[in-house]
Amino acid sequence: MRLLLDTHAFIWWRAREQEISNEIRAAIQDADDVFVSVVSAWEIAIKTSVGKFALQASVEEGIRESHFEILPIDLKHTDAVAALPFHHRDPFDRMLIAQCQVEKLTLVTADRRLQPYDVPFLWM
Repeated sequence: MRLLLDTHAFIWWRAREQEISNEIRAAIQDADDVFVSVVSAWEIAIKTSVGKFALQASVEEGIRESHFEILPIDLKHTDAVAALPFHHRDPFDRMLIAQCQVEKLTLVTADRRLQPYDVPFLWM
């Protein structure tokens, strides 16, 4: 299984482990690949800059320490965003959905508003 962590899933993995069920934790640990998108790093940077939360380490350090992979944003991802229906308007989430579609990834999330999109999910 190849997974993409939603921004909050990555934050919970790093700082709020109690929020992650044993089933989801095992799925992440057993996955063939686990990605964190650059779009999540961007979202975290914005939320950090406005004081919503503080990180103990940089996003890049957190990804590497967790043995995850960084998923860059590619032009094929931006093209996929343009084709998405507007079930959800958050630009960060829309990019994550597009990346899942293009890269054939399963999204790990607790955001049920994303459910109308045609991607596989692991619900937190």
